[in-house]
Amino acid sequence: MKRLVVAALAVVSLAAPASAQGTSPKELERRVIERRAVEAAIWSMPVVNYDLMLQEMLTKTPGKVNQVIYWGHPLDWRNQTLTPNPDTLYFMAFMNTKDVGPIVIEVPPAGSDGSLNANIVNIWQQPLEDAGLLGVDKGQGSKFVMLPPDYADKVPDGYVGLQPETHGSYALFRANLASHAEADVARSIAYGKRIRIYPLAQAASPPATVFTDVKDILFDSTIRYDRSFYEGLNRIVQSEPWLDRDRAMIDPLRTLGIEKGKPFAPGDAAGQALDAGIRETHMLLEARYDAGLPTFFEGTHWTFPTSPELIQAASAGFNDPDHYPVDARGLTYTYGYIGIKRLGSGQFYLINIKDKDGENYDGAKTYRLTVPPNVPVEQYWSVTAYDRETHALIRNVGRASRASNAAEVQRNADGSVDIYFGPKAPAGKEANWVPTDPQRGFELMFRAYGPKKEFFDKAWRLPDVAKVN
Repeated sequence: MKRLVVAALAVVSLAAPASAQGTSPKELERRVIERRAVEAAIWSMPVVNYDLMLQEMLTKTPGKVNQVIYWGHPLDWRNQTLTPNPDTLYFMAFMNTKDVGPIVIEVPPAGSDGSLNANIVNIWQQPLEDAGLLGVDKGQGSKFVMLPPDYADKVPDGYVGLQPETHGSYALFRANLASHAEADVARSIAYGKRIRIYPLAQAASPPATVFTDVKDILFDSTIRYDRSFYEGLNRIVQSEPWLDRDRAMIDPLRTLGIEKGKPFAPGDAAGQALDAGIRETHMLLEARYDAGLPTFFEGTHWTFPTSPELIQAASAGFNDPDHYPVDARGLTYTYGYIGIKRLGSGQFYLINIKDKDGENYDGAKTYRLTVPPNVPVEQYWSVTAYDRETHALIRNVGRASRASNAAEVQRNADGSVDIYFGPKAPAGKEANWVPTDPQRGFELMFRAYGPKKEFFDKAWRLPDVAKVN
């Protein structure tokens, strides 16, 4: 009998109103907002990431939607996008079909005058197609047409139709560089300006594509872990249709004050809960990142650029009804952007956040990476240092990377290359040195453009990075 009484009391306790347990309805509501703010931030990370880039273009540059912005020299620290490549030339286009209908993207054929690697995505950074030398067109050039979400007509002959399911989309074009020499940079810019973007309705007489050089503008799209994160999410909710797979988020977002057709104006209490939620999101995702991604070269700290399950799901358009790796996607878009349809065909990336001893990189210390000879790539390889906290290029340094297409890089007698990272160049190693900020930590990314089979078979192996005594 005593046991029954105890059990009954426990049931009564569990069923009692929250106020009877010392938790007020107001406190419960705050907790709900914080929890949902965390889940909403993880789920929406790629689209807020996209919105940050779009807003930088619209507010910091003369560039406009359905035009092209580009960086008229290899990227320097003024480009504060997430883990960009400073050994190529970037052309970026944000497109929107809402007012003008289908949008054409003409990719020029590769030739002696240049080539590019391009990726086209929707606003969720879901890959739609890869183009260029190692893309679907294999360097032959192509005409893609971005179709509105409700477009049901036949795709015109001569075009490859891409339907993002959103009004907005964007494309990143990387014009390949033979070297960083001024003549090669000028040649790659001229080639990149052969890209064409215009409404399909004007295809009979296309207007000239507008190109805006933004190389001298501080373009900062690093993730903001404050209340403004949800302002960006609200912009997307107001301007874009819901994808069927994400409709379960409609009600949780309404709890946060984000609802289609209504203004986003959280009060003080709700705003504080949002602030707490995005701070917790930051801590959670940073802890997951620091724990490490899956290892690529066993026994080293070189990892896949993201979870292999995300690579598979994204390349398949997230169409598996039983698989939707939102957590892995959210983490990935805290440190990178763009989606690649066939990761490994045109380019592949490796991330390294720990040295040989398993310690975080210290910008006040010096490290050496020895890249073995005969790297199995068709184009080039590079290694870049990024700020560990922001995942952007390290601010106020002269260069961010060293690459095989940099003619001045010194090679050892066996063809290997020693790359140094630190606040000062070791004597006689200036050409192979990547500067770091002694006040900040850093991380590394190794890029393989046109990776060959031997790269993925691990017949060639990249060693760990070691401290220099």
